[in-house]
Amino acid sequence: MRDLSGLPAAAFGKYDTAPDELFYAEPRFVTHIDAYAIAAVTALYRELFPLEGVILDLMSSWVSHLPGDVPYREVIGHGMNERELAANPRLSRFFLQNLNIDPMLPLETSSVDAAAICVSVQYLQKPVGVLRELARVLKPGSLVAITFSNRCFPTKAVMIWQAVPNVDHQRLVMFYLEQAGFGSIEARTLCPPGHSTDPLWAVIGRVPNSKSACA
Repeated sequence: MRDLSGLPAAAFGKYDTAPDELFYAEPRFVTHIDAYAIAAVTALYRELFPLEGVILDLMSSWVSHLPGDVPYREVIGHGMNERELAANPRLSRFFLQNLNIDPMLPLETSSVDAAAICVSVQYLQKPVGVLRELARVLKPGSLVAITFSNRCFPTKAVMIWQAVPNVDHQRLVMFYLEQAGFGSIEARTLCPPGHSTDPLWAVIGRVPNSKSACA
């Protein structure tokens, strides 16, 4: 099944066609947005994610940007580099998986209270497939918060992300979520462009209370 009808397969190609495992083999203990943008991500998570909830940090690294004073029952991390994930103090457990090859998440249906994808959605070659899996593992009525800036590894970002202007990335992510069966989709500008910080946008989608809409 194709991710998005009407878009050619080349839309989700990348300049660097080498296996992703090679690109992510060495850990990168850096942050990919500045401190002001990170604070905006943390404030968003504080607002949206439930206390004592099970949180899935998809495409994570050595930091999760979750508020340090908020208790969660469990934080599940996912990524491509074991050393980065092992260094993340907020993760209760983690798993390694190349979602561009296998979008199926090794998690039980309706087992997660909220999910995050931070500055990584641009690397997904099967975005709708991954988001459909998120809709499966999220509890009815729960949400995913997808944040992104204008920064990326250009050789690994999919072609359509680089072809679409920054102002239209929210519409693209909203379309991904719609195709995956999410509802109540909301776009926010967290850090407007043109200021002395990295710009940051968010798209939030909720799983319908009836999961039949996500099938």
